[in-house]
Amino acid sequence: MPGTILDGRRMSAEMREELRGRVAALGARGVTPTLSGFLVGDDPGSASYVRLKEKSAHDVGLRAEMLHLPAGCSQDELCRRVIESSQRQDVHGVFVQLPLPTHMDENAVLALVAPEKDIDGFNPLNVGRAWLGQKSFVPATAAGIIEMLEREGLTALKHRHVVIVNTDSLVGKPTAALLLQQRFGANVTICHPDSADLAFWTRTADLLVVSVNRPRFITADMVKEGVIAFDFGSNYIEDIAAPNVQRLVGDLDFEPVRAKAKAITPVPGGLGPMTVTMLLAHTVDAAERLSS
Repeated sequence: MPGTILDGRRMSAEMREELRGRVAALGARGVTPTLSGFLVGDDPGSASYVRLKEKSAHDVGLRAEMLHLPAGCSQDELCRRVIESSQRQDVHGVFVQLPLPTHMDENAVLALVAPEKDIDGFNPLNVGRAWLGQKSFVPATAAGIIEMLEREGLTALKHRHVVIVNTDSLVGKPTAALLLQQRFGANVTICHPDSADLAFWTRTADLLVVSVNRPRFITADMVKEGVIAFDFGSNYIEDIAAPNVQRLVGDLDFEPVRAKAKAITPVPGGLGPMTVTMLLAHTVDAAERLSS
């Protein structure tokens, strides 16, 4: 029997309804959860993503302040603005849209976001807290994976093997940090996608997380029966049924892998919708904490 499809759209909608209730409760106390975001330059993808965050924030009742700075803006100017937002008592969540222009030091800028308002989880203090198992904000995709596991009752991972095919600070590292924590107690392996023995490791995975942006990279012969598979790939390929039409697929060869899986996230409609919703949840979390 094919594995259960983990419906990120449904879970995201459920979460947003819950967030509306929490925002209303804060409003009754005179608190309007506020999100402050920074976009530098005119990258179309980044601009589109910031608009999505702004629209989503309004959808659950948050106030959103998005500042668009020119590509030639100095790092000092951006840093000054980030510090100002971090120090404002009426702002609860702050993010800087990445990537920044090449003349800027991303790590230096991100370190200036107040840890208690760092909804992206990029401040080095939050990164360290995550690895120590302390409460902190973590990148939204990693948080979304945990949220989906919890909502679907798939958290029995003690001494089970988690394989993550991704080595970055958005998905691979924070997801590993979370699943190593005592409440999960998983054995975690992080793999580079070009590892010569990658298939050996993926076949041992009880939980497989893949984010490499290579269409259908993980095939059915690379997974074992009963795997729980999370796909955060984003690839446009030509639709065989409709020439000259591009369609979005993930890094998993979806249907063949699903035939062996216990549960699997689709692309689109899996982790993607949860990622933005987790940013909203982090903002509400921060507002509740800062106003208590």
